[in-house]
Amino acid sequence: MKNTNGVKIVARNKRATHDYYILDDYEAGLVLTGTEIKSIRASKVSIQDAYIQIKNGKALIINMHIAKFDQGNIFNHQETRNRDLLLHKKEIRKLDSKVRLEGLTIIPLEVYIRSGLAKIKIALAKGKKEYDKRDSLKEEALNKEKRRNLKY
Repeated sequence: MKNTNGVKIVARNKRATHDYYILDDYEAGLVLTGTEIKSIRASKVSIQDAYIQIKNGKALIINMHIAKFDQGNIFNHQETRNRDLLLHKKEIRKLDSKVRLEGLTIIPLEVYIRSGLAKIKIALAKGKKEYDKRDSLKEEALNKEKRRNLKY
């Protein structure tokens, strides 16, 4: 999927808006090896089960799955290793304090390539309760029906 501004979206976390209230979002770079970026460019990445954790002043993405590169050799990468995120120290401190004090979660929203570099959009989020999820589904169905009625 190509956007108008030269951004190719590689993976999207579709369950994020269903399971969480998105409060704030950030763009971060990914620290990758050679075969990982090749697999990302081939759209062989999944962030459905991934989450972000702050450890020792570093932001890490945990459980992000990048498939092995088909033409890779013995130096191919591990599929679900912890990867560093590139954020400013100020942003990392802010995220860390929000997670510790307010009990929020940091989740990945989408992985994309912009100007040849792999980026990830992460969000500060608050978990929804079961009844909130049902309300969201009802509201979404009503909006869908309104749009359908406007067409005719």
